[in-house]
Amino acid sequence: MDVPTGLVELTPAAGELVRRLAERHGPLMFHQSGGCCDGSAPMCYPRGEFRVGGSDVLLGLVDGGTPFWMSADQYEYWRHTHLTVDVVAGRGSGFSLEAPEGVRFLVRSRLLTEEELDRLAAAPPPPTGDTAAY
Repeated sequence: MDVPTGLVELTPAAGELVRRLAERHGPLMFHQSGGCCDGSAPMCYPRGEFRVGGSDVLLGLVDGGTPFWMSADQYEYWRHTHLTVDVVAGRGSGFSLEAPEGVRFLVRSRLLTEEELDRLAAAPPPPTGDTAAY
């Protein structure tokens, strides 16, 4: 299975937090659902605790193998952007693992370059929850 690259990454601070959370909770995963407000924030879960389905798209693996999933509806809005997961002070609402730390993950984005768009167009479509083994 081909996993997309170059669509999502972590800032150094987010990467450090992901590694600390993984030490405590084991392998992790991200999912961004596309709801309003905090529903559009990336949520971090122990891998397998959140079940992905055929309407979820695997955007890539961050920090050495942590899958980052997005709902297909949200992906339609964001498919032309590069996402950077960051961490900021303050608590979001939800069940994301970072909440007890007094911080929350958020996504910063930029439009893909023409070169990145061409590479994306030439690649197979990203795996979905019914085809990926993450």
